[in-house]
Amino acid sequence: MARQSEPLAIPQVPVLVTRPRAEAESFAATLSARFGTRVRPLVTPLIAPRFLSPVIPAKDYAAVVFTSAHAVEGARRLGVPLPRLAWCVGRKTAAVATAAGFLAKSADGDAEALANAIQADPPNGRILYLRGVDTRGNLLEKLNSFRIHTDVAIVYAQEPQLLTTQALAVLRSPEPALVTLFSPRTAALFRAAWPRDGQGNLHVAAMSRAVADALDDLPRATLAIARQPDAAGMLAAVESLLAGLPAP
Repeated sequence: MARQSEPLAIPQVPVLVTRPRAEAESFAATLSARFGTRVRPLVTPLIAPRFLSPVIPAKDYAAVVFTSAHAVEGARRLGVPLPRLAWCVGRKTAAVATAAGFLAKSADGDAEALANAIQADPPNGRILYLRGVDTRGNLLEKLNSFRIHTDVAIVYAQEPQLLTTQALAVLRSPEPALVTLFSPRTAALFRAAWPRDGQGNLHVAAMSRAVADALDDLPRATLAIARQPDAAGMLAAVESLLAGLPAP
């Protein structure tokens, strides 16, 4: 009696996750939950936060503004009284701010959406924008153009990190690999870290067109840009890249 052939196992596709470690581990778990054994997430942070201790002006602020979860953590580490009302760029940042004790409002968008949301419901007084060294968008300029008086304090910096040995091995392999890039800065750092002997069978999921543009001439097989700048959009981009890979 002839033996039935066993179905071919679908090889796992390495997916490099380049966010700061906490966010990278969270997204890696989401990838595994969504795609199961089809993917092998590899956490390789390209930036890591270093928290700062700026002097906060002695003013009676009506609200704080956060554009990242790191800014919320930076505010918590300051150990100074801050207003309870917090305007946040998106739901994730708002959730972190709520957990830290703030009364958070989410703009559910980007810096422009946040500025417009604050303009539509301005606080009664000055606001304090707590942010990192590197920012995207022109939030401060927008708020000032709306005559919403805003002070800025820089509470963290993102320090560059090296790719892990595992990540470099993946990039040197001729087998297909994916990388997820969430910001123009991490995209530029990834381009700079590309090994000279990289094989180029790379499939890129980028959070936005600005992220993709920061890759410059990086050798890549395919590119998918998230339709919306959030985790759901990036998952959809990863899914489209996986669907386009040749069958084993």
